[in-house]
Amino acid sequence: MASMTKSQFIGALGEKTGLSKKEVVSFMENLNELIYSECKSNGEITLPGMGKMVKKHREARMGRNPATGESIHIAAKTVLKFRIAKAAKDAIL
Repeated sequence: MASMTKSQFIGALGEKTGLSKKEVVSFMENLNELIYSECKSNGEITLPGMGKMVKKHREARMGRNPATGESIHIAAKTVLKFRIAKAAKDAIL
């Protein structure tokens, strides 16, 4: 079974909430903007019932090229992680 497309998601959310597609799109854009800015400034944001998005610094480390076995240096970087809430796990699984 294929996953929902963006337009199908917006349509389904509009039907459930009674909002027009234009209002749903505006809401989603504002929600995304809020999540991005909050995570960027505070390093994390909690979405109640869904989970927590966390910005984490990953230190530099030594790795191994699987094709050649050669040791390589992996640079430090910042990554995003999403931790699923227990309520979401219980509802889905």
